[in-house]
Amino acid sequence: MHEKLPKYYVLKHKIIEMIENEEVKEGDSIPSEYELVSMHDVSRITVRRAIDELVNEGYLYRVHGKGTFVKGNAFKQDLMSMASCTDAIVELGLTPGRKVISQQIIKCDKQRARKLEIIDNTDVFELHRIYYADGESLNTTIATLPYKYFKGIEGHDFSRDSLYKTLENEFDVKITRSTRTFEAMIAYEDVADYLQISEGQPVLLFSGITYGLIKGKEVPVELFKCHYRTDKFKFYINQVKI
Repeated sequence: MHEKLPKYYVLKHKIIEMIENEEVKEGDSIPSEYELVSMHDVSRITVRRAIDELVNEGYLYRVHGKGTFVKGNAFKQDLMSMASCTDAIVELGLTPGRKVISQQIIKCDKQRARKLEIIDNTDVFELHRIYYADGESLNTTIATLPYKYFKGIEGHDFSRDSLYKTLENEFDVKITRSTRTFEAMIAYEDVADYLQISEGQPVLLFSGITYGLIKGKEVPVELFKCHYRTDKFKFYINQVKI
């Protein structure tokens, strides 16, 4: 004899069926917690657990003060692409936006100096921004650049200017490649605040080094660390059989 399934599990799969049958489509809001309680004769705790699991499994995403919506493929980016974040947003047909949290010249610590192949305690330019697509936060990024290559870069308005285009157009740097690592983690307080998500929500952390040609020599030009929302953004790898 089968055990009776938990109420949250039953409700969860009813919502999945609604999504798969396109009763609610990508970007649509699902019924409110109050409506789900009334429709399915369950407690609010049951509703919240079902929704929490669907958010964590990538079916739904929350917008604070607005409701819970069906997640789709509106925001997705090729992991192998060298496009800047701004260019990737434009390619999706969305309007990019940037907010500068801080931009400053600081002394470089040993760890970052080693990765940037510079002497520690020398000047680096640190730029911390939030990226938006159609007004919705997508990621928060900290970029660190060797200041010796980019004197005066702190005078740029990076709420408006693209970092990579500035490097290419103003400093004659040709971006060549990057190395990246990525890992899943939970959003701590600052990241959650920047991305307007709940503390403890899953995010993807990208970190790596960008290389460029300066006077014919390939050198590290940027060290980056980037936290992406996972409730609205998907990544894919485009593989080709050789």
